Amino acid sequence: MKISFLVLFTLIWSSLNAQNMDELPYSSIPDYPDDYSGLNVAARMIDGLGFRYYWATESLRQEDLDFKPSETARSSYETLQHIYQMSVGIMRSVKGEMMTPIRTDLAFEDMRRKTLENLAATSELLKSGADLNNASYRYERKGKTIEFPFWNVINGQMSDCLWHVGQVVSFRRASGNPFNSKASVFTGTVRD
Repeated sequence: MKISFLVLFTLIWSSLNAQNMDELPYSSIPDYPDDYSGLNVAARMIDGLGFRYYWATESLRQEDLDFKPSETARSSYETLQHIYQMSVGIMRSVKGEMMTPIRTDLAFEDMRRKTLENLAATSELLKSGADLNNASYRYERKGKTIEFPFWNVINGQMSDCLWHVGQVVSFRRASGNPFNSKASVFTGTVRD
């Protein structure tokens, strides 16, 4: 009897943990902070981006990923690769790490998960008191380190990600799979 109970308990526990591991951040936006500090505002911008990205990429089909409005435009998948690269750059700049080349030839679901996890991790770093005075976007080019302050990340990568998420929403609408109209970017929730 004890063994049966132990086996049953282990199976249920494993199942619950597997479900939690499958949950992605930003199906809803986290509660807002109590104050409007610069770090909290930056974190909230990331949270808003994460919520938009989650719903822009939810239930994308292969034909949506392949869609591009013209021969010279990026496909939705290529746009998502670009967003993923920028999510890594944003996170590394907050951590004070150098930007190095990353692999972007990931399966869509893996790239989506990693992008959302990068955004959630960045938001948590900001909320926990990251020092943006020492944060910078750094990379090497021709043996020389190029460095930009976090201000450039705000008007660069963070804003660019929002721009490109809007493109994905537009592209998916054009490929016949519109954004979930119940996802409210104003409230950060999904209406019933």
